[in-house]
Amino acid sequence: MSWTVPVVWASQRVSSAGANFLCLGMALCPLQAACMPLMGTWLFTSVSKMATVKSELIECFTSEEPFYRRKVSIIGTGSVGMACAISILLKGLSDELAFVDLDEGKLKGETMDLQHGSPFMKMSNIVCSKDYLVTANPNLVIITAGARQEKGEMRFNLVQQNVAIVKLMISSIVQHNPLCKLIIVSNPVDILTYVAWKLSAFPKNRVIGSGCNLDTVRFQFFIGQKLGIHSESCHGWILGEHGDSSVPVWSGMNIAGTDKDPEKWKNVHKEVIASAYEIIKMKSSTSWAIGLSGADLTESILKNLRRKHPVSTIIKGLYGINEEVFLKKGITNLIKTRLTPEEEAHLKKSAKTLWEIQKELET
Repeated sequence: MSWTVPVVWASQRVSSAGANFLCLGMALCPLQAACMPLMGTWLFTSVSKMATVKSELIECFTSEEPFYRRKVSIIGTGSVGMACAISILLKGLSDELAFVDLDEGKLKGETMDLQHGSPFMKMSNIVCSKDYLVTANPNLVIITAGARQEKGEMRFNLVQQNVAIVKLMISSIVQHNPLCKLIIVSNPVDILTYVAWKLSAFPKNRVIGSGCNLDTVRFQFFIGQKLGIHSESCHGWILGEHGDSSVPVWSGMNIAGTDKDPEKWKNVHKEVIASAYEIIKMKSSTSWAIGLSGADLTESILKNLRRKHPVSTIIKGLYGINEEVFLKKGITNLIKTRLTPEEEAHLKKSAKTLWEIQKELET
């Protein structure tokens, strides 16, 4: 569940400079072959021939100094994971992108496809493997893997399947990435963020759910459509659960007023809730908007933009909520949104909805 919060705080790491990595599954030094095998296959050019050609074409004057690199690892190469990846690449947010997926064919195919397009994006290092070692030492790990929401299915129906999947992932992620930040995108995002936090034992400010980041943008989009103005000029928030119990903060909307007028503004929030279900009916899954939302959060973290985002993180102790549910809280700062008594009551109800499910989980 979500609240208005600036997502900031990026860390950086040092890595070797100058290598143009084209391989699948491992990073090569400049004198090695252009492509090495992934999981024991895929040899393209011999080392000896490549070294000879390179020595004839390129003369090295001096060793290169290390420089700071930004690495993002994405777990899952389904439609959401790839939408997130292409959004990050097009924004130029990462120097290295690493994928992990159990479907090896899908994993190799998506990676190769992006590698071939990487010169258009000035991105040289895109790697993948079924082994989580490929994700080692990133600034950020984004979890998009999980069972997909089917037509007419509620997000909560995915709980047991995706909790089990997250449990399998977290130990490997923590082993290779003990200092990273986690962004959870898989649904039900609020509950999975709670599970990831509990299992990883990371500080609460390093485990973030995408929360209502997309819901808020949908809210602003529909209001802009209704008024005939650009959505960036519509300032309003959706808080609480990423789902049917979410809370529109009409009291903070500085254009549309309240939902108690003859123009039926309350229907805008209904559209926000229904929109994902409608998209799933028509194209079987949502992908592009949530992918762009993930890249939006990635940008705020890696660039230290200090922007406000309604993300999922621990909420216990605020607004009379005493359970460890993931609604809202800052990565570095907490911005206290003023809510009407009615909005606060809805937020408590949203938290209770999550807690009734979470307390039954075994983590």
